[in-house]
Amino acid sequence: MASPDIDSPWLCAANESFGGCFNMQIEEIKSANVLNVLEAPTSSMSNTCNIPKPPPYPNKTSKEANNCKRILETCSVPQEIKATWDRLFKEAYGADVYIITNRKSYIPAHCNVLSISSPVLGNILQQSKVKDGIRYIKILGVPCEAVYMFIRFLYSSCYEEDEMKKFVLHLMVLSHSYSVPSLKRVCIHFLEQDYLTKENVIDVLQLARSCNAPRLSFICVRMVVKDLKTISSTEGWKVMKRANPALEQELVESVVEADSRKQERLRKIEEKKVYLQLYEAMEALLHICRDGCRTIGPSDKMLKGSQVACNFPACKGLESLVRHFSNCKTRVPRGCVQCKRMWQLLELHSRMCNDPDYCKVPLCRHFKEKMLHQTKKDEAKWKLLVSKVIAAKNALGPFSARPVDLL
Repeated sequence: MASPDIDSPWLCAANESFGGCFNMQIEEIKSANVLNVLEAPTSSMSNTCNIPKPPPYPNKTSKEANNCKRILETCSVPQEIKATWDRLFKEAYGADVYIITNRKSYIPAHCNVLSISSPVLGNILQQSKVKDGIRYIKILGVPCEAVYMFIRFLYSSCYEEDEMKKFVLHLMVLSHSYSVPSLKRVCIHFLEQDYLTKENVIDVLQLARSCNAPRLSFICVRMVVKDLKTISSTEGWKVMKRANPALEQELVESVVEADSRKQERLRKIEEKKVYLQLYEAMEALLHICRDGCRTIGPSDKMLKGSQVACNFPACKGLESLVRHFSNCKTRVPRGCVQCKRMWQLLELHSRMCNDPDYCKVPLCRHFKEKMLHQTKKDEAKWKLLVSKVIAAKNALGPFSARPVDLL
């Protein structure tokens, strides 16, 4: 019976790695036998009657192949297989490598497993000397428990959560130094999800940059930007400030840049609000002059019971402005500040109006004729304003109504 394809970096080379330890003979299934099983049984009577076979299902073979491919891509290594490889590491059966760690402790392992799992360890093992059939290599600079976890992961991808929390930084260094991307992904995921705090974010940031982990580095920088005041008082920041002042300067600049972006974003939001108010004022002005508004009227009259308040929210904002504009007696060019605002609204309307000959808004044609005599600088300013007002309206959508304050 054919063995299933299991995603494991060592199973495919089991026979080569361990010689006679795993001499397993695998019997292949012949394609003819498979076809005989899948075909429907036929009898001599059916042949004599010449009954045609039913047509096959459309694309049945391709669908089954795609389903099998998806299953093989998503399935994980069975726990029994992991347990077998974990047991092989812990019992060190047939070990031919001794790994020397700190405190002169030894970890037995297998040369073939280490070479397949890590190309760096494979090169080191090729250059190491053999003494009494045993190779000796050194992994120093990290706790021996971290080295033990590292070698165990090379066999079975197993680890304990508590141990990972203690030695995740050391394992990150080992996975990068000995080119074990699967362990590196586990360490990065653990750091991103569970381990990253304000106390260790600076240490993790420096480690992420040394180990080429850009996503983790970005997360650390974002965390620093959000709370620089607290993080700058930690011991990790103080050590980094002495050992790597360039990184400190970079982080401070990142905070300043983030604050500038925030201020610019707020400024654009406020600017957009002004353009929305202007557009709604144009709509309300056209509504008042063309249709008439029952909301705006003499202040001593109230709406009758059958009258409905205006649906244009800007009408309330324009009411006082229109009343003042019609009755203002100030004898200065273009009137007072409120009158100047009304003049600007009328001119903005004329620049947005496409039918000045029949438009009922006052002075619409007057401002259209005035455009012909304006300077290029003034014309460019008005065109920019009109484009921004229209863009703000398009971004708002057709079903929004907002109160407008023009005073």
